[in-house]
Amino acid sequence: MADGDIQDFITRFAAAWAARDPQAFLALWHADGRLVSPLYDRPVAGKELGKLTERVRQAAPDHVWQLLDWAARGDIVMVEWQATRTAGGQRVDWRGVDKFRLREGRIAEERVYMDTAALRAARGLAWPHPLMPLD
Repeated sequence: MADGDIQDFITRFAAAWAARDPQAFLALWHADGRLVSPLYDRPVAGKELGKLTERVRQAAPDHVWQLLDWAARGDIVMVEWQATRTAGGQRVDWRGVDKFRLREGRIAEERVYMDTAALRAARGLAWPHPLMPLD
């Protein structure tokens, strides 16, 4: 993919998150695309992204996603991001990376890499402590 096409994809992806617009997300995906994320109990089909966006908006109305950086090679795009929301009565911040495989400028596959410990803890488990304290 050309640099301009990748930049256009990144701009549209960040805008879809900012607006939390189901139609904008659907426009980014191939209907037969596949999202794999540690947040969900199964892979999500591209054609389900509109419905998923609505569920996320209802479950976390204050969820904010922010693009930090991105890189690309061929049809692979990596996006680093950070997110914030309230869960269990407390503010939770976390970062992650999405790896996209694009086909004709749209998502054929997305894999989300993130640590879910803070979100799990906010749902009632003990708040996570570092595995190796440095002090």
